[in-house]
Amino acid sequence: MIRVLLVDDQSMVRTGFRTILESEDGIAVVGEAQNGQIAIDRAIELTPDVICMDVQMPVMDGLAATAEIVRRDIGSAVLMLTTFDRDDFLFEALAAGAGGFLLKTAEAEQLIDAIKALASGDGLLSPEVTRRVIERSVHAPAATAQPSPALDLLTEREQEVLRLLATGLSNAEIAGRLHLGEATVKTHVSNLLAKLGIRDRTHAVIWAYENGVVRVGESAPTT
Repeated sequence: MIRVLLVDDQSMVRTGFRTILESEDGIAVVGEAQNGQIAIDRAIELTPDVICMDVQMPVMDGLAATAEIVRRDIGSAVLMLTTFDRDDFLFEALAAGAGGFLLKTAEAEQLIDAIKALASGDGLLSPEVTRRVIERSVHAPAATAQPSPALDLLTEREQEVLRLLATGLSNAEIAGRLHLGEATVKTHVSNLLAKLGIRDRTHAVIWAYENGVVRVGESAPTT
């Protein structure tokens, strides 16, 4: 069962999300909060698997709350939800440690899929958001540099998995490409995240582009 905490200052929004999520087998809404400070307290108390976090709220906004939840290492993945399609919110959310970013206008199925992806350890960015992240990354000074020395910490296989992950392939797709079991790929992903000190797949993709592991327009290599 995936345990979800809903955080939004509007009760009608929380009710709407609760209705959507509780209609899905395998997902349970374990709590709600109307601002970031209460969200931190509830996260500590309930240790949910996924926190659906609004950005703009009174008392403490979702960005500050996410940063604090990540700092406390509660073990909850944060899915940032916002009405506003703004790059500053997106990049601040990722910098705070959010594992995914979704507009509130997304379809119910997209919300459910996002929660399941985060609960399974996958980051979640829509294709449009991914494109904007990559565009921002390639204009960073590090994007034109040689691959980071930190790559030397990874085995050849882990480097291969990182490159495929950064080009947008899922664990199942990587497994098919490398002729490995999906569980083996997931282990490689966990290992490379730990070695690089990266929180999740979303931030691994950003790291890969910023450190020259892959370039914009580069497709997944064939084997």
